[in-house]
Amino acid sequence: MGRCLLHKWLAACGVASRRKAEQWIRDGRVAVNGESVTRVPAFCDPEHDAVTVDGREVRAPRERVYLAVHKPRGYVSTVSDPHAKQRVVDLAPPELAGRLKPVGRLDKDSEGLILLTDDGALINRLTHPRYHVEKAYEVRVVGTLDERAVETLRTGVALEEGLARTIEVTILNRDGAGAALRVVLAEGRKRQIRRMIAAVGCRVEYLRRVRIGPITLGALRTGHWRHLTRDEVGLLYQATGIAASQLPKNKG
Repeated sequence: MGRCLLHKWLAACGVASRRKAEQWIRDGRVAVNGESVTRVPAFCDPEHDAVTVDGREVRAPRERVYLAVHKPRGYVSTVSDPHAKQRVVDLAPPELAGRLKPVGRLDKDSEGLILLTDDGALINRLTHPRYHVEKAYEVRVVGTLDERAVETLRTGVALEEGLARTIEVTILNRDGAGAALRVVLAEGRKRQIRRMIAAVGCRVEYLRRVRIGPITLGALRTGHWRHLTRDEVGLLYQATGIAASQLPKNKG
């Protein structure tokens, strides 16, 4: 990293804003290698210097991690299910155990794209209904799905907690047993697609999520993961209204 401005370094570590960090330096609360620093601008080399505030060491911010995972069937997307033998977080590298959380839900019987990250602000934005982040699914339906049923799925289905809507329902093909659909949602209700399909008299045989906002499943194999690129994380920030200036470092 090399030599950098001390107040900017403190702000990057999340201990204070740049302005407050400057004031702390002037107040004599900051030390570099045990020596109090009271003038601004001041500099430090985080790779070699020990920086403290009020005697407490300030550690470098660790890189955020953003993974795209192809969840297989049979895995749960909850972190703390004591009865779950297979959790999607267990598909991540073992050195990240206990650090990552899933973004939203994908039920045990479904497969497809799920994001894992330690970026709490992004998790909150992606899962909050206010931000209307779209999610796209490929769905195989068993039963007679006529145009009236499709229109009901498009306009809204009454569930116990209220009217559930889709952004898009497209029939990809039909056969004697049912139909293949593409469904796009901007909501995240529990087992929403399965419940909506059941409400129009059919049953979901297969469900795979293929997109979350700007991130697609692509050719990622079942049970595998990949790091999101910085550009992809930037697109997620843009989609959820987080300022680009808050984009943290990330692997990938």
